[in-house]
Amino acid sequence: MKRALPILLGLLALAPAQAAVSALDDDGRRITLPAPARRIVSVAPHATELLFAAGAGAQVVATVRYGDYPAAAKQLPVVGDANHLDLERIAALKPDLIVVWMHGNSAAQLDRLRALKLLLFHSEPRDLAQIGDSLRRLGTLAGTQPVANAAAEAFAAELAALRRQYAARPPLRVFYQVWHQPLLTINDSHPIADMVRGCGGVKVFGSEPMLVPTVSREAVLAARPQVLVSSSVETREDETLSPWRGLSRFEPMARGAVVMVPADLISRASPRTLQAMRQLCEGLEQVRTRR
Repeated sequence: MKRALPILLGLLALAPAQAAVSALDDDGRRITLPAPARRIVSVAPHATELLFAAGAGAQVVATVRYGDYPAAAKQLPVVGDANHLDLERIAALKPDLIVVWMHGNSAAQLDRLRALKLLLFHSEPRDLAQIGDSLRRLGTLAGTQPVANAAAEAFAAELAALRRQYAARPPLRVFYQVWHQPLLTINDSHPIADMVRGCGGVKVFGSEPMLVPTVSREAVLAARPQVLVSSSVETREDETLSPWRGLSRFEPMARGAVVMVPADLISRASPRTLQAMRQLCEGLEQVRTRR
């Protein structure tokens, strides 16, 4: 009996680590694993960042092109990009969980992953608070709840502080430009729209039915934005502003009310989003001061 007791205690200690885990993804689907995921493939840059922030970096066995943050992610095998995934290589990695981006990955390729009986977690936060929720849920599936919960709490605290500082500032009408050819923007069901609101901005085209609608230059002019916000790799004005150059009746260009934010920060729904939000809020504040 005495010899059996340490063995029994050891088995009891291992039991929680082997218990089933379950969480909802961003499509409202319940994902259940018999034990915390040990081999995770991320097929979206923002998902890679979320997994590492949630403490699951050691379990990530592959990522995709541009899934380059944090530094440790650069050492992972790359299994494709948003346009094409190496399905055979992904299957060969024998993942117990794949984190996908529904609006960023090919629907046909995601269907093929499902056909291979691989388990997919759909990650697509629609507002900033959901980024913190994503950390908690991924931490649950990876068995890293303490790290994930701490990261989520830190994220929520910093977000609340930014909103307290800027959300009630005098409103500015903002046009957020995703791309210039064709001219793309976002509606209000996007984390960037939530970011604009938190900085005291009122985003035009928020009621569009599509998440990333195409708009005409004439429609933008008719919306009369006071600020143009866009992103670039080096946060400098580049060819993305070509539709507006020389247009004196476009107020943001006429008044120098253009705010450029780093593309990697603002386009990925990860904890680093708050770095982009701070830069955006400070940019809008500079516009208010000049006005």
